[in-house]
Amino acid sequence: MKRVVFGYFGATLDVGGRGDKRWQRWRPSVSLCQHDDLLVDRFELMHDRRQQRAAAEMAADMKQVSPETEVRLRQVDFRDPWDFEEVFGTLHELARQYPFDQEREEYLVHITTGTHVMQICWFLLTESRHFPAKLLQTSPTRRGGDADEGDPAGTYRVIDLDLSRYDRLAKRFHEERTESLDFLKSGIKTRNTAFNRLIESIERVALRSREPILLTGPTGAGKSQLAARIFELRKSRGFVKGPLVEVNCATLRGDGAMSALFGHVKGAFTGAASDRKGLLRAADGGTLFLDEIGELGLDEQAMLLRAIEEKRFLPVGTDKETRSDFELIAGTNQDLGAAVVAGRFREDLLARIQLWTFQLPGLAERREDIEPNLDYELGRASERLGTQVTMNAEARARFLAFAASPRATFRGNFRDLNAAVLRMSTLASAGRIDVTHVDDELARLEQAWHRPSLQRPEVSVLETVLSAEQRADLDPFDRVQLEEVVRVCQRSRSLSDAGRVLFAVSRTKKASSNDADRLRKYLARFDLRFEMLVP
Repeated sequence: MKRVVFGYFGATLDVGGRGDKRWQRWRPSVSLCQHDDLLVDRFELMHDRRQQRAAAEMAADMKQVSPETEVRLRQVDFRDPWDFEEVFGTLHELARQYPFDQEREEYLVHITTGTHVMQICWFLLTESRHFPAKLLQTSPTRRGGDADEGDPAGTYRVIDLDLSRYDRLAKRFHEERTESLDFLKSGIKTRNTAFNRLIESIERVALRSREPILLTGPTGAGKSQLAARIFELRKSRGFVKGPLVEVNCATLRGDGAMSALFGHVKGAFTGAASDRKGLLRAADGGTLFLDEIGELGLDEQAMLLRAIEEKRFLPVGTDKETRSDFELIAGTNQDLGAAVVAGRFREDLLARIQLWTFQLPGLAERREDIEPNLDYELGRASERLGTQVTMNAEARARFLAFAASPRATFRGNFRDLNAAVLRMSTLASAGRIDVTHVDDELARLEQAWHRPSLQRPEVSVLETVLSAEQRADLDPFDRVQLEEVVRVCQRSRSLSDAGRVLFAVSRTKKASSNDADRLRKYLARFDLRFEMLVP
């Protein structure tokens, strides 16, 4: 294959003086033609109109040291060689028009000459494969610190920007990404495949997008903790500089909700003795986490929508706008799509915040992750109590067997696990949890989960997907079964995921299973489709 080099005439380095003395100096473009192991078949040499004569003289020198090299002079004029837009645009146009023939030629881009702006543009266009080339960097050899006393040919280095060929660089990027994922998971070595994929998606979005993120899932699934981790990850990479401002929207009630979020001016209402900045303004330059966003009133939702889209809003009691450039993370344990249908949540606000929606599964759906989370909670309990807390082997096996069984509902999700470990750790003598502590705790958990006052209110999810006439035609048996199927579908990302949960036992007894098809046929009995059940 022929070797083709793109380069720019260096008005200072490439000239090297007049007369025979120039042959003793290192000249980057000429030096490329003086290496026995780097035969250049063609040199595409760019130059400014004012440098045409000097470039032609240097081309003759290149031909003299390497008769095999064809030097093509290309006049390229820059009004300002330090203007990124102009230089990039000119080189980009060259790349678009050049007749590259990668089957017969290999290409090198010489980045030693030209302004720093040009060198950066060469790099960017080569990295993006507009120039299907490798970079070529040359340097003089020095003796005693003087470049004039070295070998005029100098040295060269070919740099391939295909990172797959640079194992150390690839490894470094992999390690950096692994650190980010571990950080989002609080260092817990989670095993659930779906959850790990979810975290990978969140990591990519957190580092590439400033759009709102919506975290959904049951109470205690870890939405608040994950939101804080997303903020810390972004801050560590310099994407945000301001604070994390957290608020549980369920605590914002009545007239005080608008003031708490958007602030007020002195005298705006009775009791407003001074100005109040408000949570949105406090989050300027940082991140606002609105937990349980579905609890906001419709008026607050309307104001929030404008604040998200325009970064402007009106504090209570004034017509003077306030600005706040914040990133939004929202959390909810509600079905906001159903809330829109019921008129409790604005459809336009939901459309604005659900671009990046991530459904966090409950602990009961991630039972393989209970063991690593148990270790994590034991570590937290040790820090909280100021003593090392451990579990003996029998106690650990007893607790994990219970946690994996249908008896463990984990209604409070990770809050239940955290409370259980903290109670056992506090009661354990010398910080060592034994079977007695575990048995007592398991009895306590089962009693709490079955206590009538803690039972979840019976809300029929069928009201959001079936008409009154359809519900009236259901037998009690079908109603109970269908409600559970709909709940699982609403928590699942796909028909296949829902099928795996619903047919978890029977699917293991079949040589091959098509959970999605089984679930699709079941829903069709009630004129339902999976797409109708998800927000």
